[in-house]
Amino acid sequence: MTDDDPLELARRIAQSYKGAGAPGSGGGQRPRRRSGPIRPSRAKNEDPSPISDLLDQVVRNQGWAEKLDDQRIFTDWTKIVGPEVAQHAQIDGFEDTVVHVRATSTAWATQLKLLAPRIVAKLNEALGDGTVTRIDVRGPQAPSWKNGPRSIRGARGPRDTYG
Repeated sequence: MTDDDPLELARRIAQSYKGAGAPGSGGGQRPRRRSGPIRPSRAKNEDPSPISDLLDQVVRNQGWAEKLDDQRIFTDWTKIVGPEVAQHAQIDGFEDTVVHVRATSTAWATQLKLLAPRIVAKLNEALGDGTVTRIDVRGPQAPSWKNGPRSIRGARGPRDTYG
């Protein structure tokens, strides 16, 4: 076989590794091994990483982190204010550091207005200082008598209906 034969060249290289070390090395001396665990100096691109790390990076790059933090008001509402209050108060919206809350009854609306400073403090403690400045509490929505299949143009609303 000729020297240009790739198979023969591979055999010679493999034979040299089996014997005295790498081709061109001065002998069969092996490199010293460090004692203790081997720690990679940095993660390689080929190494697997959790999907949560990738999503965190996308959220930061897109500038969504602040908006997602604000959405925690909706997801953590029950945990922050407690199950009893959350049962009678639902969040209608959140904009410009103001939380809009709809109460199930006028009594709960009054109670929430009295508890508003404490709830704001709890929300800021859980979500970050200055996230919420005020709570706008609204009572239950009364039915509308102006529209519907039995409404009359020019009528005075429920006063005409009930006498």
